[in-house]
Amino acid sequence: MQQTPLRDATWLAVELPDGFNPNVLAPHGSLLLVGGRTPSQRVQPRLATVAPDTATSEIPLTPHSGYAFEATWRSIATDGPRIIAVGGAEGGAHGNVRWTAWHGSVSGLEEVPQPSGTFGGVGAGDLVGAAATTAGPAIAGTWEGDRAGLDAAVWLPDATRWRRQSSGRTTLESTSELLVGPRAVTSSGPGIVLAGSVIELVTGDVRQRAAAWRSERLDQGWRRIDLPDAGARSEAAAVSCTAARCVFAGYVDGSLAIWSAGAAPERLAGVPEVPADIGTTIPAPALIDDAIVQVVSLRGGAAVLVGQGGGWAVYQGPAGTAVSAAAADRWLYVVTEGPGGRRLWRTAITELQSAPGNRAEVHGEGEPAAGIGGRNAAGRPIAEDAAPSLTRT
Repeated sequence: MQQTPLRDATWLAVELPDGFNPNVLAPHGSLLLVGGRTPSQRVQPRLATVAPDTATSEIPLTPHSGYAFEATWRSIATDGPRIIAVGGAEGGAHGNVRWTAWHGSVSGLEEVPQPSGTFGGVGAGDLVGAAATTAGPAIAGTWEGDRAGLDAAVWLPDATRWRRQSSGRTTLESTSELLVGPRAVTSSGPGIVLAGSVIELVTGDVRQRAAAWRSERLDQGWRRIDLPDAGARSEAAAVSCTAARCVFAGYVDGSLAIWSAGAAPERLAGVPEVPADIGTTIPAPALIDDAIVQVVSLRGGAAVLVGQGGGWAVYQGPAGTAVSAAAADRWLYVVTEGPGGRRLWRTAITELQSAPGNRAEVHGEGEPAAGIGGRNAAGRPIAEDAAPSLTRT
């Protein structure tokens, strides 16, 4: 196999308020929402907007319950003026995550305190995030099932309370033959879309395969979508939707996989071979016009895969491990984590011009790195021993 360089892209650092440690991104019209945390502050969670000219504005937060003051953002969702967010902080005798729900706008976000049994207590599972559908907001997660294991679960607002809806007799319910496991959530019009996997228990061999669930409206009309070419072990870990389709990113047998689901689901061919598994952070794909933009982590830094017209191209990303990514107003933003902490970077979408037909293979830790003569996010030459490894077959 012949070594080939990653394509160059110019990455610029976005300065955030002092002490702001970012971890979650979400587009909000032409603005970018950035969720983060400052452990030294009385109110540790923080939320800010970034404008196209990189001007930042912090959004006031109003926590009420004790754990809201310590929360780390799990998810931020928006559909116009409304912002819905979920935060969590470990606490109590067992160190379980204590979940908090927030709502508001760019003028301010307020926690809406919930009874202890709303998201926690006997039978509680995990929360995967919030969704802002055109029919109203929702929170998704898991809860102890009536028949087996944990069901996928949805909470809907009722005045100031979030109420869990029944998953019984829907495709969200686990059974003795099939366990469901949601991993990510988003919205598509009035419906909710979940990404995750199912575990089959009937063949004698336990098998995990990628799956998705989609409702017609909020918690009504659920159907499961079995994502094709799922291999021996797979999962959909992230999802983004437009009016025409949803795109899922995850892994199949140790490598990155991307599926598109419009009229019918398909696993996209030619995706560069990036190592990925259950412990890999896979940011949600950005859907820009007819292109799929997927940020991944390689040895020595992040990279950006651009799929368009049946082909894929791979671009140099900022230094560090990818944590979150989002596109807003023709900019692609990426949070990375490195020895100096977490930073927010951006590059213009026009920097990512896909060239169909490229077939690339990305090697993981410990394998030879390609000599890349590009520049990192700070504008400095990338040392060969620190460069992501990319070879073309």
